[in-house]
Amino acid sequence: MTKYIKNVNSYMSQMKIKQTYVSMKTGIDTKKLSRILTGIQDINGTDMEKIASALGQKPEFFMSDDFCVPQINDFMPEKLVFYAGAPTTRQEDIAKKLVKLIENVDEVMSAKYRFLNMSGE
Repeated sequence: MTKYIKNVNSYMSQMKIKQTYVSMKTGIDTKKLSRILTGIQDINGTDMEKIASALGQKPEFFMSDDFCVPQINDFMPEKLVFYAGAPTTRQEDIAKKLVKLIENVDEVMSAKYRFLNMSGE
């Protein structure tokens, strides 16, 4: 297994990134990606660039001798990232409403609790 693959695997493990996510972002078939990441199949330059880009890095990042995986707790805990493809206008509206709901979930839950306390339940 190459240094690049070892470092990519370490990074994905530490950052809790799934192969299916990388497959979706890169367009590399999940079975092929699995063979690459286990060292069964050799990786080419194009796939190296795609994988690094999907992980938000440049290929050189994973080939350096002094590779250091960032600690996941170094990042903002309230950030959530997911890939949803190219959303329609309706899907964007729904997503915005969901984000607003999530941002206000504490208020919604505390209002429900206060209401139940006032009603004596």
